[in-house]
Formats: sequence, C-alpha cells, structure tokens
Amino acid sequence: MTDETAAPGTAAPGARTTRRTLLRGALGLAAAVGAAGALDLGLARPAAAYGWSRTLQQGASGADVTELQIRIAGWAAASPQQTCVAVDGSFGAGTAAALQRFQSAYGLGADGVAGPQTQQVLNSLESADGSTAHFEWSEFTSHDGSGFGGGNVGSAQVKENVRRLMYKLEALRRKAGDRAVTINSGFRSTAYNAQVGGASNSMHTYGVAADTVVSGLSTLSVYRIAETCGFSGLETYSVSWQHVDSRIEYPYGSQFWWWEDGVA
Repeated sequence: MTDETAAPGTAAPGARTTRRTLLRGALGLAAAVGAAGALDLGLARPAAAYGWSRTLQQGASGADVTELQIRIAGWAAASPQQTCVAVDGSFGAGTAAALQRFQSAYGLGADGVAGPQTQQVLNSLESADGSTAHFEWSEFTSHDGSGFGGGNVGSAQVKENVRRLMYKLEALRRKAGDRAVTINSGFRSTAYNAQVGGASNSMHTYGVAADTVVSGLSTLSVYRIAETCGFSGLETYSVSWQHVDSRIEYPYGSQFWWWEDGVA
C-alpha cells in the first residue's frame, strides 16, 4: 500500500533554534564524559520528568515497562531487520536487547537493566510538554491549521501516536550522528491529506507517519538507518524525503511490512 505523498513546505534542515539547545549540548557531553557527569549539570533533564519508581529488568511488567518500551522502540535492531519492540508492558528479551542498544549509544553500561542512571538518560530525551528533546509538537501538526484534529482517529490518540513516533525519530537522529532531522509532513487531517493526494488510509492521518529529511545525509542513507528503528513502513528512497511509519503496530494500519525498496 503506497499511501504517501509528501506535503509541500520543506524547511531547511538544521534551521531551528529552540528551547532544546541546552538539551542537545548536555546529550553531547554525555557521550564524552559519561551520562552521570552530564546529568549532574542540570541541563539534560526536563522540568517535568517521568516518575520512574523502580529498576526495570526482564520479568517486570506494568505501565512503567510500557513507557520504557515506547522510549526505546527505535532501537529495535542492530542491523536491517523487520522487527519492532512490542509495547505490551511485559519486559522480555526483545525489550532487554533494545535497551542494551540504547545504553551503548548513550555511553551507559549495556546490561539491559533500566536503573536510575539509564532512567535519567531516558528522561533527558523528554520535554516538559510531553514532546521530545529534538522534536516539537508543532512540527507534526497538520499543515492546514487543524492541529491534531480532523484525522482518522481522535486528536488525543493522534497526539499519543505522534509522541511514540518522536521517540523512534530520536533513535534515528542519534544513529545519524545527531544530525538535525526536518519533518516535512507529520500528521495530516483527512481533508489536507486528500488535498495533497494521499491515500484515504494514509498513516499520516493517524499520526503514526512522518516524511523526514536528515541534514547532510542522502535519502538512501536515511532509509538504511530507518531499517534498524522498528519502522514497518518505508517509502522508496528515490524521492527527496524519507517516509517512515509504524503501520504494523496499530489496528488501523496494514498488518504487513511495507519496505518499498526492500532491504537497501
């Protein structure tokens, strides 16, 4: 199902300067001097962070495990693989493996256990308004001015879907060497989606898709990174943006993997 037509109005990659500048700096320091030292600077944590109340490891279950899975979903694989992190609240081997990859990428001990230090780094990727360190809600709203309304699901569900998408994009950004990621098109209202020629069941109308440009990287390079991030929908890399979506994880998405160019 090729459901994607890119929306116009691409911004120049790396053009934004936002409230997240300090967060970016602190995360860069984490790689150089260790997560604990960077976090002690008081820069990386948002004003309101998720309240982790226990160490999480294999065998754990609950809402906090679900939240962990959302935040590490972009670390689904180490190489191109059609797999995703199950967001089911049950901490199994797949969650542990994704967590280990996350920990390695952020200079933590890769033990697959989410203790206080790992939880602090996870929270450094969270912003006080519920978005993430390098992505704003406004980047994902429909270009016709309808915000997160007018889609194929309600606005609250769209916003939660976008939040989950943001964390996968944080992983893609990290794997791309912390290069700036520009969102050409995020959520689309059904009216706007029809205007730009999208399919009626486009994943954009649910908030589970984005068309992206990564500063300094070819679309082919972005496609290859996305193959490791748990995205089940990848449009061809032959266009000037890279479409990514998580269709297989939602009941309103097609229940099969769609990598238009296969494994690149």
